[in-house]
Amino acid sequence: MKMAQNENEKIIYSPSVIEFVTVCVEFCAFLEEDKPESRRQWLGKIIRILPLLYLKATLLPETIALNDEPLETFVSENDYNCVAIKVASIMGEENIYLDVFVEDMKYSDTPISASISEDIADIYQDIRNFVSVYQYNLTAQMNDALNRCMENFRSYWGQKLVNVMRPLHALYYRDNQFWNRENEEELNLDNLWD
Repeated sequence: MKMAQNENEKIIYSPSVIEFVTVCVEFCAFLEEDKPESRRQWLGKIIRILPLLYLKATLLPETIALNDEPLETFVSENDYNCVAIKVASIMGEENIYLDVFVEDMKYSDTPISASISEDIADIYQDIRNFVSVYQYNLTAQMNDALNRCMENFRSYWGQKLVNVMRPLHALYYRDNQFWNRENEEELNLDNLWD
């Protein structure tokens, strides 16, 4: 039993896991802060932290669940809604985007839309639940929380992350390079590359 515990601690405190936890903490703190930011500032931060979160998740060691008990959840419906509402207010009319990587898309005659605020809140929910186990130093649950987070990354929030990067990237660089809200209508896109 002592040997298994030592192996478990090698995984849950390994450098790659600690780096992932660090990025997760930054991600959660960024979404939870009350400081109002412009959309441009917010986009600049989120398009940097999301790829880092994805990269650090891909570097995590393989784990297996050690306990049969369900993991504690820390994110309430109110917490989820606070993040979703904050992101929706920052994004405004740009909150909805067309999602092409949805299973139902191949059966649909109409475009399928997604919400940046809901995608970010979905990612936040899983990350916050994971990082809270480490934050409260619940050593007995750390391995299983890491295992659950990785399973959800592979099957759920990893895809949401890469999907939401496309509209975030487009908005950030569009706002910074070509578009100015005052003269957006005057811009002739047909002549953009002439």
